[in-house]
Formats: sequence, structure tokens, C-alpha cells
Amino acid sequence: MSLRKLLAGSVFGGGVLAAVNRHLQSTATDLPPALNGEQHTYRWRGMDIAYTEAGDPENPTLVMLHGINAAGSSGEFRAVFDDLANDYHVIAPDLPGFGCSDRPPLRYSATLYTEFVGNFLAEYDEPSVIASSLSAAYTLDALASDPDLSVRDLLLICPTAIAGPEPPTQWLRELFRLPLVGAGLFNLVASKPSIRYFNADHGYYEMSKVTDDWLEYEWQTAHQPNARFAPASFISGFLNADLDLVDAIAALDVEPTILWGREAEITPLSQGRELAAEADVPLVVFDRSKLLPHVEFPAEFTTLVADQFSGAADRGDY
Repeated sequence: MSLRKLLAGSVFGGGVLAAVNRHLQSTATDLPPALNGEQHTYRWRGMDIAYTEAGDPENPTLVMLHGINAAGSSGEFRAVFDDLANDYHVIAPDLPGFGCSDRPPLRYSATLYTEFVGNFLAEYDEPSVIASSLSAAYTLDALASDPDLSVRDLLLICPTAIAGPEPPTQWLRELFRLPLVGAGLFNLVASKPSIRYFNADHGYYEMSKVTDDWLEYEWQTAHQPNARFAPASFISGFLNADLDLVDAIAALDVEPTILWGREAEITPLSQGRELAAEADVPLVVFDRSKLLPHVEFPAEFTTLVADQFSGAADRGDY
């Protein structure tokens, strides 16, 4: 193949990819909040961080922190948010770079999320906290880093400190950050087939519990402007937390409860059993669920929250 033909093909291929990227972004609509309630903005380091608030402010405050993935948002708590608002003053932010929050093209890091979690929780007087996956590690790290920060109760859902390559892969992060190729790669990762695959293979035991509307919302949130930058750090390992979960739990002033899905594969139940045994804290296992037991079994989850926050939670299966 002549150099002229090679260059012509590259230009043509780049033009097609740019057109596809533009089309996908133009197809995405303005993202509505994932949860019902009052919509607010928390100004943090020049970013507008969106959060939803519901329930009586006189009730105990409960902050809910979603996990991180290519389509992450506070909508992870959509199945339980309204019910929990009956008894608690519930608050659920979209983490920086996700959902309705600002998504500047930063090189996102675990330190950034730990500091955000610490600053956000400090806005409330000893809130109870539910934190999912990597956000559980950020919460533990924030509590360990600030002796003045405290929580009333803590429920950790499939907590992990490592969810990407270890050590982090810089070239992979920079590849996803590229304006043309990176956007194209992320559009593949965040395509509807990919989102469905992740949900079926990692997130949910029964895909029948995932509505088409929710799959559409996940696609929409993953195709907002600058949507790829925070996931680029996640995919490449730069959102892995540098802490030992057992040591972090041991340093707490409050005993957390750990929740796990029996069929979880990315972070298998064996890790949960080991963590709970070494930290000597309650482990609750939901059958027929993976990484999102609170979505698959919302009634059982709200019961667990009531038990945990009243001091009645114990090790066991649901």
C-alpha cells in the first residue's frame, strides 16, 4: 500500500470515527436527576456537585455514596431512596465526574474522591453513611485521614480498595483521554451492549430486575460531555485506594456492617468473608445477588438498614 493511500485511509477512518462520536454525543439528551427529591448543588473545588435530598430534615441524616463504573450515578440507590426517605433525611450526591455533577477533564484520582467524600460528609453532623464498592474505601480513608470527621453508622456494600489494574496503567488512561480515539474507545465501553453485558455479568443476578428505562439512563449518563474522563482513571487503575480495609475498619469509632451478594464475581464473597473475619465486623449476605444487592432486594435492604442503624444487625444470610 502506498503512503498516499495509507494517509488517505487514515484520514477517512478518522473522519468516520469523529462523525460517529459526534452523532452519539448529539443523541444523548440533557441528563435529568436519577432520584426523586429536592435537587441541590454543592460547590467543591470549582465544580458543581449535584445531590438529591429527601425526607424530614429533623430525621437522622443518611448519606448514600454510589460506586464507580463507566455509567455510575446516584441512581444506584433508585430502588431504596424513596423508602429510606420515610425514616431518614437522605442525601445522595453524584460523585465528581459522574451523573449530573460537573465533569471537567481532570486526571481523577482516589485522593480526589477521598477528599471529596471527607469534605461532603463534614457538611453534616455525624451522618449515617451507606457506601458502595470503591466509595466504601474512600469513606474509610476519609475517616482515617480526619480525626474530626465522624459518622453515626456505616454500611459498606461489597467494599473494595482495588477495582482496576494494579499498579495503575498510565498509557491506558492517556489513551482514553485522547479526543478522537479515546472518545471512540469509551463509546465502545459505554455502548448499550457493553452496559447490558456489565450489568448481566457483574452487577445483577437477574437482569429481569433491570428496566429498559434504567439501561437507557445509564447510556445517557455515559454520553454526556466529558463523560469519559473519570472512567478513564477508573479503567486504568488510578481510582484504586491506597489503604488496607482491615486496618481502616479497625481504626473506626463505629462498627460497620458489610453487605455482600452471594454470587458476586469481581469482588467474590470469599473476599467479604475474609474481610469481615479479620476486621471482626458483621457480614450480611444476600442470596441471588451480585454487586448490587440493594437494587435486587430493596425491601430486604431497607430492613437491614433499619436493623443496622438500631444496633440489631448481625452476621447472616437473607
